[in-house]
Order: sequence, then C-alpha cells, then structure tokens
Amino acid sequence: MSDVPVRYRNTVLYDHGGRKVTGDVLLHPDGSWSKSNGDEDVLEDIDGSKRLVTRSFQNWHTHLAMQLNARDFSDGFPLHRWLNEAIFPTEARITPEYVRMGSRCAAAEMIRTGSSFAADMYFFPGVTGEVLTQAGLRGLVGGPVSDAALPSHPDAASALDELDGLLSSNNDNDLVQYAIATHSVYLCSEDTLRRASELAEKRQGRLHIHVSETRKEIADCHAKTGLYPVEYLNSIDFFQPGTVCAHASWVKKNEIRMLKSHEATAVHCPSSNMKLACGGTLSLPAYNDAGVDVRLGTDGAASSGNGLNMQAEARLASLVQRHDHWDATLLPAIDVMDLATKGSRDWAVWNLDDVRMRPRGRADNRHLANLIFNGADCMDLWVNGAALRREGVTQTIDELAVLDEIDAAVATYYEGVE
Repeated sequence: MSDVPVRYRNTVLYDHGGRKVTGDVLLHPDGSWSKSNGDEDVLEDIDGSKRLVTRSFQNWHTHLAMQLNARDFSDGFPLHRWLNEAIFPTEARITPEYVRMGSRCAAAEMIRTGSSFAADMYFFPGVTGEVLTQAGLRGLVGGPVSDAALPSHPDAASALDELDGLLSSNNDNDLVQYAIATHSVYLCSEDTLRRASELAEKRQGRLHIHVSETRKEIADCHAKTGLYPVEYLNSIDFFQPGTVCAHASWVKKNEIRMLKSHEATAVHCPSSNMKLACGGTLSLPAYNDAGVDVRLGTDGAASSGNGLNMQAEARLASLVQRHDHWDATLLPAIDVMDLATKGSRDWAVWNLDDVRMRPRGRADNRHLANLIFNGADCMDLWVNGAALRREGVTQTIDELAVLDEIDAAVATYYEGVE
C-alpha cells in the first residue's frame, strides 16, 4: 500500500454521518482524508468539480459466483422451491473454474457500482478469495458448511477441515479474510453447528449463517426444537463475536437482544426478501433500539434483485422500512448511506455530470438523496490507496473479457437444461 494520497480539487466529499466537506481534499491510503493546501506530494491530482466523493459501499451478504445463475434464472419461484428445484440441482455441477468465472464477473460489477467489500458465502472459497485479491477488493469469504452433499465436499467434516486451513492463513493486513459459512439451522445439524462454532473460536474467525429468513424456517425449527432459530442457536452456544446473521427477518425482540449480547451483525437484505416473497424483512427500528450492528446486503444475484448494485439496495432498504413501519422519517439519505457504507475505509467517486444527480440543491445539499434515490455512475474507486476504477474504466479486471467468459460459461453450464 502506497502512503501517498490522492488530491481531488474543488470537489464535494461526504464522510460518515453526512459530514460534508467542500474544496480541495486529500484521500489517504489508510482511509482518512484531510484538507489540501495544494502543495503536497500526491499520487494523482484530479479535477473534482464534476465529482462527488463518498465512502464506498459494503455488501454484507453475497453469493458472488451466483452471477453464473443470475438475470432472471428461476424467476417467480418461492424460496424453498427455488432452492430445491433450481439452485441446488444446478450447483451440484459447479466447479472451481465456474466459481472463478462467476466471482470475476461479480467483482467487476462491484467495482463498477462502487462497492469495495463483500461478505461472501459460496463453494470453493479459496478461489473466490484469490479473485477478490487479484481485483484489489476486500472480502470476508465464507466457505459453506452443511450436512447436505456439497459440490465442493462430501460432508460437513471435510468442509470444516478445509476452512481450518484457510482460517489459519488469515492475516490482519490482508484485504481478504476467510470465515465459516454454516448455511442454516435447517441444513446443519446441531453437531455441525457446534463444530463450526468451536473452529471459529479456535481460529478467531467469523461465522456467517442464514437466520430466520422465512416463516417456514422458524415454524420448522420450533416444531423440531421448541425454540425459534436465534433461540436455538443461542441454546447450543453457536454464536461467536461478530457472527454475521443474514436476513434475520422473522425474529422476536428477545432474539434481537440475544444477537446484541453476542455482538452479532444482522444483515438487511430487502430485495431478496421481497423478490422471494418471504413476507417480512428485518425490522430496523427494533434492531436499532437494541443496539445491534446492522449492515446491508444484496444476497446472491440469482435470488436478489438480479445484481450487486448497492445503490439500488440502499434505496429499497429506505423505502421498505418506511412502508413497513408507516413512518416516512425512517432512513433518510444520510442514514441509509451510513447503513450501506458502514465500516468502509475506501472511497467511491461519482459523476455529477449526470441528469440523475441534478439539481445539486442549495449549498450542494441534495447530493446524497440524488445518489441513493436516483443513482449515479461510479467514475473512480479507491481501495487501500489503489485505483480499481478511474474515469469510468475498471483497472484491475478486463470487463469485456469477463462478459465473453461468463456468456460462454453459461452456455456450457446450462447445456441441455430447460
């Protein structure tokens, strides 16, 4: 990582909390910024007069290589039919090379849409980790664990053995860290969940799991154990600090308090919940009242709004929270931007020469609302001091080559499949 900053002249920068800065600014590789005097040594000196600088988006629940299954694949299926009739049968044929191609396509979409981080859950995590590293992106890459047959492993034990090795390679200085992605309470036995938790404790790694996504899931769990999913996971000492709980929609207030007690992270995935008609999404006011760490995620491209665009996810998060709670004050632009960029140490730079970003408003006060609710093109993306995208061109991935690669892969992958 270079220690030389980048200068944007005559620009508008928004940091966390809606803090607005205008004029000449320096973006430092460590994620900080400062006002520029104009005489510093810089990596690049950039005209920022037609640019808006913000923190980059963070996508906290993904299945990146599902780009191979994306774009209206199995559109119109409810969740469990979608899993059992569409996703699981096709994923049975997945290979490391398919994961590499799907992850490269996902990385290209992330960079193009201003995201610098993904918390992923998919097969062959070592491959995805390599792709993200080569692209210059950050990631928390979880290898899936379940008692159902996996295309990457014959059983949960062998999956955990691989993850033991990957987690032992975690280095705090690496942009990509590995995690343990236990699928859910309905695909993991108590023994598997306990072993995964023990491994996370041993390696000081993070757990990532689908939790309380549907009414069926919570009803089945209660019928089997007498407890709802979060209660059940708590009862078997599953949670470790920082456990990532995707969806966390169908929960009771006592379960939300349990998540707080374990310093878990709940991930709001509104487009996925709505597309699959799960009947409910995470209730942000209740989580905020309990002080739970909440992040935003798109889920897999095959199940969510068919992509990884965090602008669109942030917009939908704001709208669904207002709609569900009959409260138009929830998640204004500043708050939803904080939700979508929480923890980001990187910078996305957006095009102000775009009708969607005008008018700017008095004293440039409409930028965030325009960005979240109307959208803009990501011109530059700075991650750890490196330019992954400059002037609307991705630097670390050949987008055209990725498009050809993924089209050819899909044609082969679904050959003979109706």
